[in-house]
Amino acid sequence: MSSRHAVVLLSGGLDSATVLAIARAEGFVCHALSFDYGQRHRTELAAAARVAQALGAKERRTMKIDFAGIGGSALTDESIPVPEVLQQGIPITYVPARNTVFLAMALGWAEVLHSVDIHIGVNAVDYSGYPDCRPTFIDAFVRLANVATKAGVEGAQFRVHTPLIALSKSDIIRRGLDLGVDFAMTVSCYQANGRGEACGHCDSCRLRRDGFEAAGVTDPTRYVTS
Repeated sequence: MSSRHAVVLLSGGLDSATVLAIARAEGFVCHALSFDYGQRHRTELAAAARVAQALGAKERRTMKIDFAGIGGSALTDESIPVPEVLQQGIPITYVPARNTVFLAMALGWAEVLHSVDIHIGVNAVDYSGYPDCRPTFIDAFVRLANVATKAGVEGAQFRVHTPLIALSKSDIIRRGLDLGVDFAMTVSCYQANGRGEACGHCDSCRLRRDGFEAAGVTDPTRYVTS
């Protein structure tokens, strides 16, 4: 299998859907990887399935990880409320080591596929301040990948593609729309209900809503009606 095959981390949200569309447009055969990690917004997994099919992923797998067993995040511990006002510093919605673990699983699958390409939708501009969304983290992970794997030791050079890392949310939305992404399929809310309806108040909802407004396009998000 050629290196034009790639593993794409797909949460079912706006950013990861855009990354999948970008990878496909660049000619990669995409293997989408989602995680059931104990998140309170598990409805995003149904969105990921829709997105993978609509955007032509070759296959999609969902792997189970018990981040809820660790706790420490409002996304995995329902006793911790999801904040609905901006927080200073790294917010309580940060899931400890999440992207490190996600990328490690993607790395393992890529090695099995004889691929050196992994795509992830991290962003260091319009984001919540998570430390594992920064270029320094991605650079460090690539160095790790190339010394921690059989493929790397034998000469392969892994690449972690982060096409959104320096884009604003509005730029991401415009890029996705240019590639035909139907954002109505996606779920970004940290506490979306079982029907995929967004709360409209959490940090992720705020970033998403502001992005559509700045892009000058209609927000297709389905919000909970009171």
